[in-house]
This record gives sequence, structure tokens and C-alpha cells, in this order.
Amino acid sequence: MPETPPQQESDLPNFYPSQPSHQNPWAVWLNSQRRRLSQTAPALFHTETRAEIERDYDRVLFSTPVRRLADKTQVFPLDRSDSVRTRLTHSHEVANLARSVGLDLVFNRGLATGLPQALRDVPALLATIGLAHDLGNPPFGHQGEEAIGHWFALNRADVFGDAPELTEAMRQDFLRFEGNAQTLRLLTKLQLINDDYGLNLTVATLAALIKYPVGSDAIDKTFVARKKHGFFQSERMLVADVQARCGLVSWQRHPLTWILEACDDIAYSVLDAEDAVKKGLLSFSDIIAFLRHAAGDDPVVAQVCEAAQSEHRRYRQAGLSPAELNDISMQTFRIRAIGALMQAIADTFLAHTPAITRGEFNQELITASPARALLHALKECNWQHVYRHKSVLKVELTGFAVIHGLMDAFWYAITDRVDPLDPASSRRTPLASYLYQLISENYRRVFESPHNPMPLRYREAQLLTDMLSGMTDSFAVRSWQQIQEAGFRSHMKQGVSA
Repeated sequence: MPETPPQQESDLPNFYPSQPSHQNPWAVWLNSQRRRLSQTAPALFHTETRAEIERDYDRVLFSTPVRRLADKTQVFPLDRSDSVRTRLTHSHEVANLARSVGLDLVFNRGLATGLPQALRDVPALLATIGLAHDLGNPPFGHQGEEAIGHWFALNRADVFGDAPELTEAMRQDFLRFEGNAQTLRLLTKLQLINDDYGLNLTVATLAALIKYPVGSDAIDKTFVARKKHGFFQSERMLVADVQARCGLVSWQRHPLTWILEACDDIAYSVLDAEDAVKKGLLSFSDIIAFLRHAAGDDPVVAQVCEAAQSEHRRYRQAGLSPAELNDISMQTFRIRAIGALMQAIADTFLAHTPAITRGEFNQELITASPARALLHALKECNWQHVYRHKSVLKVELTGFAVIHGLMDAFWYAITDRVDPLDPASSRRTPLASYLYQLISENYRRVFESPHNPMPLRYREAQLLTDMLSGMTDSFAVRSWQQIQEAGFRSHMKQGVSA
């Protein structure tokens, strides 16, 4: 029976309950053990200069899912402009911001004093989780997550109706599909080296990567760290092990996860606005006017806007074109805004470290900071003028239809087999066989493994989401076109008629 998370902040146990009071908690929060001993071949050089947590960054960087991010949506799906951000550029930017905060904290502000290894481990860990945090996102951004959950809701009776062995939490894993949970699964199960440990990252990196350390049966929107689920039921035991080895109870965040969340917010809020100006949806002056109006006399907003406008007035004397003027003015705004926000989250993290340590902190770092008005105004500006722009909504609609079509096709391929109880048995039709072979081999291996402990219907649904989440935007569109050309729709109609 899963643990029941506490309902009141006062019920939360100490963040570090099992360690002697004299021991530095960062020594355990930065636990560099791996889930199994490393089997890496001897280095070509005589000595290994990297710390274990630094090696995590390299393992993630060179993995295939990172390269796929280059063709996954940040804001503008299927955009043809090379200057507009993708999930890959966003992830590198988050990694950079998080690493910078980490360097500031350990070198300038005395974080983890008395633990020399933290000088390397904290910045490296933050860079790693910044790079990895969006790896599990399906094509077409957050709209893709919604499309997957919506498909399961539409097909709930067919998918779950004859599977009483599924718990409600197992069903909610799919009805509330989460890219965060898929990221953890991808790195620990699906991205293979030579066994079932995925990239075999350190337990500290895995713990800090879990943004919402609860399953879908323990979501509680009154708590920031539990407003969504951060792992699937298939990874519940893995998470329990990782949390315990980092001195954390099951529903508590790793301290550095708060910094990751803040850096992600900063990156997409500031940089999505910069992309909107680059695409001509807004101008620099539009954004400044919106911020001043939305935030009133907030001192941080006033400081950032005045600094950017001062540079803007100087640039106007250089004879630049309107596009150039907008571009360089937004670069200045980006530098000023990120600088103010980064300082604010470092200050706020240190101010609230005791509450974080006790498990009593229940706000986003940026919301608790003096720069909250700046970030909230930027988010509101993006929501009103960018995310709801008709050009974005039109392509999102296309993505929704593509994902539903692909899920129809692959669900047919996964379930239409000769022996319903044997996932590896032959498919009943040539079309089902063709579609099943399109699914990544390592995903099928995990699905077909006799050692997979999950109920068969859960495994079928998870193979479907594994495949969809691994697709890039353009690959999803091409795959759906190919499946249509193979006659999937007409085949299904004939089957229904028969």
C-alpha cells in the first residue's frame, strides 16, 4: 500500500530525518552512488578527472534523446526559423542558468560549507538536470501532453474497461500523462546502455530531477511539490530507493530541484518573449509597456525596464532598421531581466534554506522572491499575446490531430496479436505487423520482457506513450502521413464493416 503524504505542512518530517545531527546534510543530498556499480571500460587516459556527478552531465549530453530536442516544440511548433528556440536550445539555456546559480551559491555565498566536493557537484548537478528536464516531453510541447491524456479519456472504456487489475493510480498515469514522469522513465529504463538501468545516473541527479516526488495517487494541488505527479507507477520502487539514498522522504523535493524549477520559469518566460519579438508578434516597446502597466510601481520591474529603455534610446541613434532595433533592444532586456531574476532566486533560496531543509517551504522560489512581479507580468504578457496567437493555435491543432491518429494506429498494432496473453506473439495482420515494427526496438524489448512486473494492459498503454513521447515534431507528422498512405484508416473501416 502506498504511503499517504502529509496533509499539513506542520506534519512534514525533517527533510533529512535519518542522519546524525552533526553530519552535513549536503553530503547525502549529493550522494554520487549509482543504482548499480559503473561498468564503464577503463579510461583511455591514466586518470579520470571528472567527478561522478560531472560524468552524469556527459552521459545525458551524448544521449540520443537530447539530440531529438532539436526538433521538439518550445513555443512555436514546426517553425521554419532557425533563430527561434526549440526544446534543445531551451534546455541548454536552463542548464546554463542553473549552473550559474550553483556556482554563485557555492563560491560566493557559502552553500554546503565544509564539503569541498560540493564546489564541483552542485553546479554540475544543476547543469545536468537543467539539460535533462524536458527529455520526456512528447512532440508539440505541452499540447502534446494534453493530447495524450485526452486520447486515453476518449478511449477509457476500451483501454481500461476490461482491466480490473489496474489500480486507479495506474489509470491516472495515462489520463494525466506527464512529461516529467516520462523523463525519469526515459533516463532510467528506456535509454539503454547494456542493461535495465538506463544511463545509470547518480542517485543525487535522479532525486533532483524529480520535480514532483509523488505518484498520480498522491497529487495535492495545495502543495507546490505535489501539484502534479513526477513518476509513473512502474518507477515507484525506483523513486523510493533514490529518495531514501539521498535522505529524503517520498513526497519531498531535493533542495536543488527548487532552483531547477525557478531557472526553467526564468528561461521560458524571458526567452519566449524574445522569440515573440523575433517573429513579429510583439515589439520591444509593446513588452515594456505591458510590464509597466501590469506591475505598476514594482521596483524590480522599473529598474529592468528603465535600464533596457536607456539602451534602446541609445541604439535609436545608430540608424538601425526597426527589426534590428527590436532585436538588439530585446537582447538588452533579456540580459537585464535574467540578471535580476537570477540574483533574486539565489537570495531567496538561501533565505529559505532552513524551511526547505525542514520540508516546510511551500512556494515557488520566484513567487517568494522580490522579483515575482517581473516574472508574473512576463508570463501574463506571453499568455495574452504569444501562446494564444492564432498561428500557434493553428499548428497546435494539427499536432493534436496527428497525435490522436498515431495513438489509434499504434494501439491497434500493440493489441492486435495472435496470443492476447503474450506481448511478443505475432500480429494478426500485415498492417499490424508493419506498424508494430515501427515502434523503437528498445521500447518493445521493455514491453515484451518477462521480467516486467506491471499488468499487461498497463504495459500496453505504456508502450504506446513511450513511442509517442520519443517522437520529434516532424517525425510525428511524417509517420502519420506514412501510416495514412499505408491505408490504416481504410483498413480499420473495413474491419468495422466486417
